[in-house]
Amino acid sequence: MAKLLAESLVRDVPDFPKPGILFKDITPIVQDGSALKEVVQSMASWAKDKKIDVVMGIEARGFIFGVPVALELGVGFVPLRKLGKLPYNRITEEYALEYGTNTVEMHTDSIRKGQRVLIVDDLLATGGTAAAAARLVERVGGTVVGLCFVIELNFLEGRKVLSQYDVQSLINYD
Repeated sequence: MAKLLAESLVRDVPDFPKPGILFKDITPIVQDGSALKEVVQSMASWAKDKKIDVVMGIEARGFIFGVPVALELGVGFVPLRKLGKLPYNRITEEYALEYGTNTVEMHTDSIRKGQRVLIVDDLLATGGTAAAAARLVERVGGTVVGLCFVIELNFLEGRKVLSQYDVQSLINYD
């Protein structure tokens, strides 16, 4: 894959959100219309032959990319939220991440049995959040047909946690 404009725009922020973490900031990508379009079209192009029924975006930066990818694919969007953010009947899943634990939730009626789901987020690190998202999809009878990320931190080996799924990352850091 040719180098993306987006790759040149990723900003490193040291010691965020905790000391010792080097945060990969995608804000400059979304501030640049050409880079944002490039990322969305690259994700949608990768997913177009997978017969996606719905795109799930992981809060919060997964929403930034998930909604336009869903629009490109002509399908709906499902938000995966942090605990306590959804107003209707919901199911939850706890997971570990590189700097603690968290819980995500989705509405119980957001994915129907048999629907084919693409999960989108900005970053694949340890894979905990994405694995929790996949478990929720499967608990309600959906099928995860792919997970797509803007950035993957290869050294954290998150792809191993997701080894049973088709995973695509646009930008990789070793």
